[in-house]
Amino acid sequence: MGAAVVAVAVMALPLVYLLVRVLGAGDSAWSALWRTKTLDTVLTTIVLVLLVVIGALILAAPTAWLLSRTDIPLRGPFLVLMALPLAVPSYVAAYAWIAIFPGMSGIFAAALVMALCTFPYVSIPLVAVLRGMDAGQEEAARSLGLGPAAVVRRVVVPMAWPAAAAGLLLVALYSIAEFGTVAIFRVDAFTRVIYASYRASFDRTTAAVLAILLVVLALALVAAEARMRGRASRWRIGSGTGRPAPLSTLSRRGRVLGLGWLCLVTLLALVVPLGSIGYQLLVSQRREIDAGALAGAVAGSISSATLGAVVALLLAIPVGVLAARYTGRWVRSLEAGAFLGHGLPGVVVGLSLVFLTLAVVPAAYQTLAALAFAYAVLFAPKAIGATRTSVAAVPPELESVARSLGRGPIHAWWTTTGRIAWPGIAAGGLLVLLTAMKELPATLMLRPTGFETLATRLWSRTEVGAFGAAAPYALALIALAAIPAWLMGRWLTRLSPGSVAENVEWDSVSVPAVTTPAAGSKA
Repeated sequence: MGAAVVAVAVMALPLVYLLVRVLGAGDSAWSALWRTKTLDTVLTTIVLVLLVVIGALILAAPTAWLLSRTDIPLRGPFLVLMALPLAVPSYVAAYAWIAIFPGMSGIFAAALVMALCTFPYVSIPLVAVLRGMDAGQEEAARSLGLGPAAVVRRVVVPMAWPAAAAGLLLVALYSIAEFGTVAIFRVDAFTRVIYASYRASFDRTTAAVLAILLVVLALALVAAEARMRGRASRWRIGSGTGRPAPLSTLSRRGRVLGLGWLCLVTLLALVVPLGSIGYQLLVSQRREIDAGALAGAVAGSISSATLGAVVALLLAIPVGVLAARYTGRWVRSLEAGAFLGHGLPGVVVGLSLVFLTLAVVPAAYQTLAALAFAYAVLFAPKAIGATRTSVAAVPPELESVARSLGRGPIHAWWTTTGRIAWPGIAAGGLLVLLTAMKELPATLMLRPTGFETLATRLWSRTEVGAFGAAAPYALALIALAAIPAWLMGRWLTRLSPGSVAENVEWDSVSVPAVTTPAAGSKA
């Protein structure tokens, strides 16, 4: 318990210090809050989030239906392809689009690119839910005289909505936290204005106030998702085993239209950005590629992300083990506090650590240690989720037996639970590693002078319009990030239509599928 409290307190340091700084700013903080520019930034960010959420839902809903409820050809390959956009960081996709269409700019261009990169957050859990939904419920609705449209509206949509809402929450949080895309398309959303206030004028008060507003907006999105999801019971009642819903047989015209839709989504989300990067790479080969700089950026990405993953695991293991073994209110509060970092944009964590290191430990400013700590704060929830799931699957009696044989608490845990749960814990660390490689704003703010990663190299070349020179770094970044997305697509192709998971976890956020806690269970 003590180790978990310390871990959560350490992860909360950046946000706490940011709050202290804003509260201590006095009148200057209030004046920054009520500026016309601040209101414009809030409205721009809200409009951007709404556009991205609507776009992601438009892309995800028909895609998930076609791949889960119809006999459309090539379902397996398309399931893999529909997960791969997650491997393309949205700022890389933005670079690829603007390399083809240099005139692209503005909020609609940014919303289009972000929706194309994030719609799998919605389509993946929807596919899992729709494939696992019990056919008996729809048959009962039809037996009561409901038509096909009414069955979808009154049965299918309420059952699938929790998964869709959780996925849309991920999309919304991603939208308010994204920096590279809004900067490339020159949209004055929160992240761009915060970074500009910090970098251009070093206006600490304005940047801190905007960062707090961004955190408030993230918390409002979480609360709105919980309210929209509702508390209606969605579990199956009755005896017997659930049956998967039969696949709808598409007409010839339906198959053509369905395949056309899937091909269009694949074209926009994958072919265009990858084709653009490939073309820019061929163009750049007319000049000699700086292999040394590319290797240095790869090494920088791997080294900083690896160190961040190690720190994240050190913070995550005590919290994950505690959450797996105990379910009290204090434990749930600690776990919720640890997951707060998942809702913090990288620019907020980077800014708060800039302030914190300069004020408390100036020697740590712009060091690899500060950068690794930022990665740990941002991505430790991914490792916490993996640790909790892995440890919960190990019977606690094994530790009791080891203790009865004279082993101490730590030795007993390591030789029993730790050895069995270690593959899952390591997978969480790997997910932190791969995600940290793509982090941009925190890396730009906290990296040591002269230290480069693939993300920063790509950003520096995109800023000056050197698209050909940026192509090798974009391709290397996508190649590294494609691993977990490909594994997710493979998992979906192997998921049997009748299998129903209580939770579908992607990007370490638990997405409710078909079942929910039984009535009367503790919240």
